[in-house]
Amino acid sequence: MTIAKYANLALSFLLELCMLAAFGYWGLKTGSDGLTQVVLGIGTPLLVAVIWGIFLAPASSRRLRNPLRLVLEATIFGVAILALHAAGQSSLASLLGIVYVINKALQFVWRQ
Repeated sequence: MTIAKYANLALSFLLELCMLAAFGYWGLKTGSDGLTQVVLGIGTPLLVAVIWGIFLAPASSRRLRNPLRLVLEATIFGVAILALHAAGQSSLASLLGIVYVINKALQFVWRQ
């Protein structure tokens, strides 16, 4: 495998971390008081991580098959992008969306 393909796989992992961070940021900005900010800021990414681990993680015994896996992944990333936008980070939301689409396109081309 070439360095570019390994780099694209690493980018996939970084995008997953950014997606979780987007949910955490949204939670901290959305909560009306300190308690709800902490609950949303920690609980939302935790819930998404559990869903990801069960249905989308490569080593999961319950991993969904394509195209359902791609639909769920794109939905989760789409909601993360909307959450960033709702939290006032439109530029970061756009950047996350653009990099995600490029990453997925390269994964498709390189059959990753």
